[in-house]
Amino acid sequence: MNTQAGILETPVIKLSTLKLFMVIAVFTALSLALPWFCHQFNLAGPTFLPMHFFVLVAGLLFGWRVGLATGFLTPLVSFATSGMPLVSLLPTITLEVMAYGFFAGYLRERKMDLWLTLILALVFGKIVLFFSAWTLMPVNPVNYLFSAVKTGLPGILIQLALLPLVAAAIQKILKK
Repeated sequence: MNTQAGILETPVIKLSTLKLFMVIAVFTALSLALPWFCHQFNLAGPTFLPMHFFVLVAGLLFGWRVGLATGFLTPLVSFATSGMPLVSLLPTITLEVMAYGFFAGYLRERKMDLWLTLILALVFGKIVLFFSAWTLMPVNPVNYLFSAVKTGLPGILIQLALLPLVAAAIQKILKK
């Protein structure tokens, strides 16, 4: 195992075109299923951030293209099938989730350390959220960002604790 890369053995798994589309579809489905599952137990989306989870994993394992595509499709398909996120939040959430997938994949493709990649992807995603709120919403973007981080802190901590383990487990399964 490469200790510099964290617990993932390789930075990015390369895919053929057909496998690429299949992986995007699977991770989009996982990114839809986890929020649905959480809502069954009243685990609020803004607090636990379940939509972000598999988008970040997709980027970490398969690179920026899969992370970006999964991040783009997930909120749109979720809105089309469940009405969530609310239409007023859909553009900002879509941009934020796309940023998570993109930066997680982009930084891992640069062979950056897994933990640093994850932290930077979360920070850059929040920066994108700030600018999208600033330009697309009639809110104070500083207050909006502060509120999003404060409310989502449990989800952020869960992501930091579990994402590397889940990504490593999925990578191990894929190697078989």
